[in-house]
Amino acid sequence: MEPPNGTVPPAEPAADSDPVAAIRTAPEPDGRAERWVTLNVGGEIFTTTRLTLTNREPNSMIARMFAQDQLKPAEQDGQGAYLIDRNGHYFRPILDYLRHGRVIYDPHVSLQGILEEARYYGLDGLARLIQEIERADVSLTRLDFIRTLVTSSHTTELRFQGVHLSGINLSKLDLRNINFKYACLSHCNLSYANLSWCCLERAELRCANLEGAKLHSVMAACADLQGAKLKCCDLTRCSLENANMKGATLEGSVMEGVSLRVANLKSANMRNCTLNDADMAGANLESCDLTGCNLKGANLRGANLKGAQLEKLVTPVHMSQIDI
Repeated sequence: MEPPNGTVPPAEPAADSDPVAAIRTAPEPDGRAERWVTLNVGGEIFTTTRLTLTNREPNSMIARMFAQDQLKPAEQDGQGAYLIDRNGHYFRPILDYLRHGRVIYDPHVSLQGILEEARYYGLDGLARLIQEIERADVSLTRLDFIRTLVTSSHTTELRFQGVHLSGINLSKLDLRNINFKYACLSHCNLSYANLSWCCLERAELRCANLEGAKLHSVMAACADLQGAKLKCCDLTRCSLENANMKGATLEGSVMEGVSLRVANLKSANMRNCTLNDADMAGANLESCDLTGCNLKGANLRGANLKGAQLEKLVTPVHMSQIDI
């Protein structure tokens, strides 16, 4: 029967129509699918956002490549990553700069290489930061050090505060009274060097070789000595408060009167060390090997001794030494 007045009834929905499925398969709002991008830089894959690439230096070439209505981005590989024919080894610090505005790079990466890439991408702000670092961070060699030492007295405090010396060979040198505060000495060879009365406060000495070195009365509070080799060292009356010595090797070292208050010595090798009158209050000695140590008069109050090896001690530890 036809409806009155010739009106056409509304069409009924199809039997297989699913409004939930229609919502689920509806296209995303414009721009959401393009928020994240993948880059293939010289074969290395990086994932980031368009905002990261365009926000910090909007007038740079890389920003204009990925900003809307600007330069056309590069071609894409089979997985949809934008192809950039540059060295990916230097792109990581470029991307980190675009993320947080700082220059962070591995010591083994050439600053000059990063600078050339910054210029290629048109990142003038990054180029200026790198040039400032190059002016302030002059690499020193062993010969430079020796020239400085022979023209000064061992009683004179030489200032190498904050200097980058990573990997330098300073073995067997007389380095007494030098100020190395905040200096980067990671992976340095300081074996059998005389560092007595030096200032190593907050210095970075990760994985440094200090085997047989003399560190009498050294000030090294908050120093980073993780994984350092300090076998058979003289650390008498050395101040290592709050130092990071996780996994360090100190076997056979003389550490009489040393201050290790709240230091991190987790998993350190301290076998056969002389620790008479050492102050290790609050230190983390978890899984530390103290086999054969002399702990006479040592202060271990509040120290974490979980899993520590305390066999064959020269002097038994009294309960008064470990009471909190």
